[in-house]
Amino acid sequence: MTRDISRTFQQIDVFGSAPFAGNPVAVVVDGEGLTTTQMATVSAWTNLSECTFLLPPTTAEADYRVRIFSLSNELPFAGHPTLGSARAWLAAGGQPRNDDVVVQECAAGLVPVRYDGEELAFAAPALVRTGEVSPEFLRYVISMLGVEDDDVVDAAWVDNGPGWVGVLLRSADKVLSVEPKPTDVALPEFASPYRPHVGVVGFHGDGHECAYEVRAFFADNSGGIREDPVTGSLNASVAQWMIDSGRVSAPYTASQGTRLDRSGRINVNVADGELWIGGRTTIAIRGHIDIPS
Repeated sequence: MTRDISRTFQQIDVFGSAPFAGNPVAVVVDGEGLTTTQMATVSAWTNLSECTFLLPPTTAEADYRVRIFSLSNELPFAGHPTLGSARAWLAAGGQPRNDDVVVQECAAGLVPVRYDGEELAFAAPALVRTGEVSPEFLRYVISMLGVEDDDVVDAAWVDNGPGWVGVLLRSADKVLSVEPKPTDVALPEFASPYRPHVGVVGFHGDGHECAYEVRAFFADNSGGIREDPVTGSLNASVAQWMIDSGRVSAPYTASQGTRLDRSGRINVNVADGELWIGGRTTIAIRGHIDIPS
């Protein structure tokens, strides 16, 4: 007979302009002693884009360590799970070494997180892959998105861990009209440990509260296309792409989640020479989760 392990659990709404308007992340606050299999099982069961597990840090420079799981694999870094994990750690009584910065340790390294009330922001990590997208791969992406060649203004690798490729379309309206679908176009080989994640971007017109609209798509385990409500890692890499290409300057706000009836707002700022990606974080669920041993 197995004995359940009861662990503290929180579910955090991240990047929402109001409660329940952003992207939820499940956080097991005391993950020490759980196996990788147990973590992966819990993450898949939550059916959220990510679930995280907080652990003691392995370096004196960090306040805590986190392991981040998607529905199918473990990720070295992800944006909204970083902010949600930091919120959960603080709410559970965590005391950072610095007054206004939490230092998170993850597989991608150390990630500083600034906090001010419900607003948290992480320092955008360096991109691990940049540059042009091959014509063969772009054909695959265009077919998957169901857009025309002349809808695409630019495309580039903007990968900070999950495998992001960025596609700039001619307008925010065009982004919102995208209806992705599985494609018969063969996926060419590419240097990434994960399936490609596609981030679609389009600028709003003058007078809009947000600079541009973002949508995030990735293939699920059944071969379908899943859309993420609000995506911190993608917004970090897109901000680097848009700023470095001179298309926009910080500070500004991006919008994501509109087609999913969410109202995600991602704040992009530059401070102390670093790019910070932030938004509101709200605790939606507090309790315990029983994990079979």
